[in-house]
Amino acid sequence: MSRDEIIDITNTFLIEEFEVEYEVIQPDADLKTSLDLDSLDYVDLVVLIESNFGIKLESKDFTDIRTFNDLYDLIGGKLHAIA
Repeated sequence: MSRDEIIDITNTFLIEEFEVEYEVIQPDADLKTSLDLDSLDYVDLVVLIESNFGIKLESKDFTDIRTFNDLYDLIGGKLHAIA
């Protein structure tokens, strides 16, 4: 799966599930602030990623996630690891 496909799929479910405008999702924007995430929202985010991409995530995977680019990189890395 290409990076553009990862970004498109991710942005689509973020917009739908977290009810944010497309313009809010910028590659270098802070993920937590932009989506107004609390700890329960992170659980939802993990479930969405796992169900949309068929990958398994652990809490430690999110320790270095700050921006949307970080999130795309995480997903891409997990997908490439299982390919």
